[in-house]
Amino acid sequence: MHPFRHFRTITKHRHLVMKYCFKAGIGFQGLFHDLSKYSPTEFIPGAKYWTGKHSPIKDERKDMGYSLAWMHHKGRNRHHYEYWMDADPVTKQLTPVPMPDRYIKEMFCDRLAATKVYLGKDYKPDEPLKYQQWETSFWKIHPDTEKKLVFLLEMLAEKGEKETFKYLKSRRTL
Repeated sequence: MHPFRHFRTITKHRHLVMKYCFKAGIGFQGLFHDLSKYSPTEFIPGAKYWTGKHSPIKDERKDMGYSLAWMHHKGRNRHHYEYWMDADPVTKQLTPVPMPDRYIKEMFCDRLAATKVYLGKDYKPDEPLKYQQWETSFWKIHPDTEKKLVFLLEMLAEKGEKETFKYLKSRRTL
């Protein structure tokens, strides 16, 4: 168990996301970002599986076959595209629905912060884009949501943070 290290990691991440949300023009959202990580359902497994190199959710999933912490987290935090799934009335299948732009902005801030926290000095501006490409190779995301997020991640990789946040702050819609 690493409760203090886990607390330090999630708090560092949360503060970085807050900073980025203010830069993106959604500061109020940033103030409430990831508060569920401090709940016992998420915090205890996070402390148990903490390595500091990647999300503890991966190791909880490997150990148990699922992650209760992740199911709790994605169901309470609208900046995760997995939150935006609903039953299609025709196919009776869970189907991704488009995310509102304000949550796509927060998701961008979240990806940037998580990549920086976990990679540390090895962070490069194209790492959040690489992660997105890997992740969506096996998860469902609405095509419109993915298009907007990838656009922002490509802008980050090509033009840097300053230009990307300038773009985000200047636009209500993406």
